[in-house]
Amino acid sequence: MPSKLDDLVFQVEAILFAAGKPLSVKELTAALGTDDFRPVQQAVRTLEQTYAHRQSALEVRRVGDRYALQLQERFVPTVHAVTPVEMAPRTLKALTLVAYHQPILQSNLVRMIGDVAYEEVQRLRGLGLVATDPKGSTLELTTTRRFAEYFGLASTRPEEIRRFLEVKLGVPSPATAPAPGESEASAEGVPLPEVPDGPSEDPPAEAAASAPPAPPA
Repeated sequence: MPSKLDDLVFQVEAILFAAGKPLSVKELTAALGTDDFRPVQQAVRTLEQTYAHRQSALEVRRVGDRYALQLQERFVPTVHAVTPVEMAPRTLKALTLVAYHQPILQSNLVRMIGDVAYEEVQRLRGLGLVATDPKGSTLELTTTRRFAEYFGLASTRPEEIRRFLEVKLGVPSPATAPAPGESEASAEGVPLPEVPDGPSEDPPAEAAASAPPAPPA
């Protein structure tokens, strides 16, 4: 019969699986309807260690002060090969910022678009469009080869991707783009790319008129 801790570990695992995004110990504690975070924190650590020693395509990864149950990096291509790319405006917004400012720390992306960045990074990673690399207590974000292929780019070099955003999509160059730390309102008018139906040789030539403005760099 499972112990009390084992049962709590299973509950934490179920919540992380159902959430589909990183959750903090505080959020997990609230979801479990308890006020004591200490056993929840212990359960998270136990779950993290369990997946670290388990033969599984999944892993428990710490993202800042949050935890996510997600695919291991090496299995992402297997999944996105049969998963259609569908992006909501805020997902596209996050992708554009990563593409333009890469390599960019996830903590900086959070400052730009708020805590929703954690969820969007996980979604983009799951789509195979963004790669993550641990940097201290945060992650460094870059676009992948699949990003270049999806938007019809011949190069994966950051400077070429930035030029594509500037020339083809009308994103301001660094000389005119809002400086880091400016308010989001100062970035109004900066268009975001239109999401294509699928990979194409000719990337979209204009930004979508209805796309939301990008926040500051």
